[in-house]
Amino acid sequence: MPLPSLPAAILSHMIAINNVPPPPLRSLPKLKMSKYIDYGQLNALCHMRGLQSSQSSYSILSAHNMFIKQYPKIFLKKKTRLPKLFKQEEKREPTEDTEELQPQPPDDSHNIAIHVKKARGGPTLYEPKNFEEKLVEFLDILKKLPIYRTLREHRTVWKMLKTIPDLTSQLTDEHLKTLSRSVISETWVKGSTVVGNDGFYIILKGSARPQTKAYKDLIDENESTSSFIPQSFQGFVSNEDFKNILVEMHTPSCDPMLRQWSTFGTLEVTAQTESDTKEYSVITEEDCEILKIPAKDYVRLKSENIKLENKEKMKLIHKCPYYEEWPTLSICELVALIKWKKFPPGHVIVESGKIISFVAYINSGYCNIYRNIVGLMKLQPKKVKKNKKLVCMGKLNEKESFGEISVLLQVPFTCTIVTGKEVEMAIIEDKDLFVT
Repeated sequence: MPLPSLPAAILSHMIAINNVPPPPLRSLPKLKMSKYIDYGQLNALCHMRGLQSSQSSYSILSAHNMFIKQYPKIFLKKKTRLPKLFKQEEKREPTEDTEELQPQPPDDSHNIAIHVKKARGGPTLYEPKNFEEKLVEFLDILKKLPIYRTLREHRTVWKMLKTIPDLTSQLTDEHLKTLSRSVISETWVKGSTVVGNDGFYIILKGSARPQTKAYKDLIDENESTSSFIPQSFQGFVSNEDFKNILVEMHTPSCDPMLRQWSTFGTLEVTAQTESDTKEYSVITEEDCEILKIPAKDYVRLKSENIKLENKEKMKLIHKCPYYEEWPTLSICELVALIKWKKFPPGHVIVESGKIISFVAYINSGYCNIYRNIVGLMKLQPKKVKKNKKLVCMGKLNEKESFGEISVLLQVPFTCTIVTGKEVEMAIIEDKDLFVT
């Protein structure tokens, strides 16, 4: 009887499976020998006598204890390597024929920009900028509005203004730094009349002729010529050649012409009368680039500094013990008379028995108070000698005052006051207090 198709297929599959040979046996992977185990010692421990179960319990226990003691010996200890000793090479003494190695300039053989500059006669990238280039950069910065200048550009303007003696002789470094953030450059064509009674002007390029022979000083009423020799252009003049050019260009002469770096104008806000207008006016002889410092900016800066200074003086007096309950109006009258003064360490402010010439308010530092003490010193039996000695009685610290009674009542001091370290004081001189 024939089999159905499905059982016949299953039967043929089973026969085929039985005829398939089994897969070949694979060898077990070899164990890697550890570098930190002594296998000889481990083999000796494993075959130690007394570990078999056929022995008595006492012998097994003693063998176990021996195994535990010997067990740490199967681990190999790492060998500690000492650091290598480096021998210091002896310095060779240079011979007379040996030439010193000079630093080589960077290789510019493949830089097309350098070759183009050399072909046009300009400086290379590695050469320092000369004075003319820095002046061009300075003029470019001044043509920008102050609000668009970077911190580096503001610093460049400040450094350039510090090289002008007519500014540094009249303004403090802080005032000059503040004003440098708002200066601008003006372009004047030939034949223009520049009226300088609204600010202080510096000719950066070109020349001009004054309408009067002399100008007033920036702040004082002293007459001074407007031309000058720049004293130092450190950081802007790169070599002596340009310094010599500047000296020749600015050497005073009888020629009243105002040239590069000459100054005119004033920083005082004055009434614009006809005489003042002519006094501060110049006529340009060619196209000029002129730097302007507005007088209003300087006046505003001075008023702000005065307000801050008066506020600091008032705060100092208010903190002194005897002035805490004083009304503000009375303190304002004292503030108008106060001047700042510094004393070095060890300076004698007033000696005992003398009247001090000012009232002092200590802002920083301290003063020591000394008093003359008379003592008896034994020389020989039944003979003694009087000896005077200064003894420190105390200190005057910050936010303390002294000298009021001595100045107002003209009473001598009973002690000596000496500065302990540098002391800054706000003082009121006696001549200012007794003004009627």
